[in-house]
Amino acid sequence: MAGRKSNAVKAAEAAAKAAEAAAKTEADETKAESIKTEEKKAESKAAAKKETVKKETVKKEPEKKTAAKTAVKTASAKKAEQESTIHVQFAGKSYSQDALVEIAKNVWEHDLKKDVEDLESIELYVKPEESKVYYVINGDVTGDFAI
Repeated sequence: MAGRKSNAVKAAEAAAKAAEAAAKTEADETKAESIKTEEKKAESKAAAKKETVKKETVKKEPEKKTAAKTAVKTASAKKAEQESTIHVQFAGKSYSQDALVEIAKNVWEHDLKKDVEDLESIELYVKPEESKVYYVINGDVTGDFAI
């Protein structure tokens, strides 16, 4: 029986070694998969960074072009605009466009008690025969003042 035990012991030892080898192989495979996963993650991060850099580069270029186009349009508009001054003269009086606009702003601020920041647009209609200027401020506030 001693021979059988040794064969059984040997078989058990061989089985244990096989199990250890299998476990070691499995652990090595897990490590390899883990390393591959980490490499893929690193590659993904690198690709994401490259993509982000590309997107930022693409975004920056149109902004520069838009700014350049706006500057060109503004310069063109300034060239196209001519400076002009309007003077209304009647009954020995003379008012410039700027003076009438300033009076309308004062009416808005002092007579109507509104903030100057709220003033968006002013339309003036001068009627010299009545010595009055009719105004429409911000499209809805109307009135007149004497000149």
